[in-house]
Amino acid sequence: MTQDRPSPMSRLLAASVGTGPRRDLEGRLGLAIKGFAVLTALYTVYAATMSTWDVLARTIVFLCLMLCMLFLVVGSGPNARTDRPTVPDLFLAAFSLACLAFFTIEMEEIAQRITLFDPMPLSYWIFGYGLLALSIEAARRTVGPGLTLLALAFMAYNLWGHNFDGPLKHGLITFEHFLDVTMFTTDGVFGAPIQVTATYAFLFVMFGTLLEKAGGGAFFFNIAAALTGRQVGGPAKVAVVSSGLFGMLSGSPTADVVTTGSVTIPVMKRLGYSPTLAGAVEVAASTGGSILPPVMGAAVFIMAEFTAIPYLTIVFAAAASAILYYMTVFLQVDLRSRKEGVGTLDPSTLPRVGAAFAAGWMFLIPLGVLCTALVMHYSPTYVALYGTAALLLTWLVRWRTFTLGALFDGIAQTTLSMVAVTGACAAAGMVIGGITMTGLSGKVSELLVLIAGSNELLTLIFAAMMTILLGMGMPTPAAYALAAALVAPTLVADYGYSLMQAHMFLLYFAVLSAMTPPVAVAAYAASGIAGANPVSIAGQACKLAVAAFVLPFAFMYAPGLLLQASPVFIVLDILRALVLVLAMAVAAEGYWRAPIPGLGRLALALGGLAMISPQPPIVAAGLVLLAIGVMMARNTSIAAASVAKD
Repeated sequence: MTQDRPSPMSRLLAASVGTGPRRDLEGRLGLAIKGFAVLTALYTVYAATMSTWDVLARTIVFLCLMLCMLFLVVGSGPNARTDRPTVPDLFLAAFSLACLAFFTIEMEEIAQRITLFDPMPLSYWIFGYGLLALSIEAARRTVGPGLTLLALAFMAYNLWGHNFDGPLKHGLITFEHFLDVTMFTTDGVFGAPIQVTATYAFLFVMFGTLLEKAGGGAFFFNIAAALTGRQVGGPAKVAVVSSGLFGMLSGSPTADVVTTGSVTIPVMKRLGYSPTLAGAVEVAASTGGSILPPVMGAAVFIMAEFTAIPYLTIVFAAAASAILYYMTVFLQVDLRSRKEGVGTLDPSTLPRVGAAFAAGWMFLIPLGVLCTALVMHYSPTYVALYGTAALLLTWLVRWRTFTLGALFDGIAQTTLSMVAVTGACAAAGMVIGGITMTGLSGKVSELLVLIAGSNELLTLIFAAMMTILLGMGMPTPAAYALAAALVAPTLVADYGYSLMQAHMFLLYFAVLSAMTPPVAVAAYAASGIAGANPVSIAGQACKLAVAAFVLPFAFMYAPGLLLQASPVFIVLDILRALVLVLAMAVAAEGYWRAPIPGLGRLALALGGLAMISPQPPIVAAGLVLLAIGVMMARNTSIAAASVAKD
């Protein structure tokens, strides 16, 4: 039976709404693109550390270079060619370079002109709107229709929202006004998201990529295997520890899944874990890397930029909740492995801690340099730079693994891995600029207050849902940036939360969007390795990471969890959060040496949630429920042990 070919209209629709495939080009063309990627990376390092250009000029050049590369290595749609760029791709890449030439030539004039006062020549219209169109097409190719349609919707709202009636109406914004602010200032496309991408986010990704190339990823995996591989659920615990160690350096859930998951997922499957569970363990562990100090993810740098809170302060504030997150994932993996009776590794195949440490202890040096630079209050750019320099020296000392080819590939891979983030952040910057021009953030604040009234919990739930929705189909930095522009002002101004609380809350849920169904990019990355349904993987990952969904609410009511209280309250808040996440983990698994009855699980869950409240009577009631749940779990485990003995 011959399969019907898609109609031209369906092919056009697929091309317009689907993301394009990544091209892994070989031969002379592949080498040329890698060379271009290395030159782009070298320019980015130079511009971020030594250039005297103003921030607008540096960011414009970075975006044009990345767009040129993007159109060469990312197809126009699902059915695009993967062996070589097409003629339209070459045209878009060439036009990106033409925009680069124009903006470079006009840079001094752009810096001196007065925004919204000096008229724009025709060339500014052509290349300004041309670069804007390139940015939107880049977002469509890399992250799909979600962010693209959102950017277009905001563009339409900016230009025609003055015709609306009611609270969404704003003042007249002409096409010239829109273009001037969006493309010739740092309040639009070239705002905070793309600025961060072009500086320390890029440098930290380079650090993580080169660390993997040098063998650091294998070192952290071996250490994790040596420490946890002999326990029940050994391979899953190896995945948790190694993914956390690697993820805190890479800051990308998807990259972490692909890197460590390619080793841990097949091992888990061989030892009895279902493909879905194996993928879910890796996704839950990898996603947490973006909230685990010292590096965390690219979004945290945008947070530092938005809030003016020192990066080191954010790192310390995030430490306790990140440790609690991994503690509960580790516990749930242990309970699930015991319940299903899977996951025992052969001790003879595991490395010894001493041998693993002796083989790769040098990789702790760049990590130590990075942490020292953080503590000494260097800027994030120089923290990443010094860490990378220490890594390169370490790699050179380990000369048996160092080659110029590996270094070349690592630098090129850094640039290519930042292509999708760059396209998304450029579009996100356009949306944020539109929010600023129209005053929409204040209107969203009014809407949230109108719906939720004085109910803080309801407001937080709406804020969490909005952030997760924004994160479906777009990178974490873009999702966080949009949520921060739309929701954070409401949480701070109308409900009195601190900047740290409001932005950390949104950052958490932006990170969690990477594993929240139905669009969970980390789960889709794991599905290819595990051979399981990505939505099923995402659902299981959310269950394993249940603590992550309640921790943000905990530090909104218990600021000591973010170290924003006196020492006594810091200790008390952390203890309450510890009880909360442990109770939720056990309730989610429904197992403690034996299956726990449904009422016991419910008592544990409700008792744990009561720990969020700052009200002593509610906390006391929660402790009573927890005691009931623990007694029921204990009774069932005693009964099970008695049956087993008989």
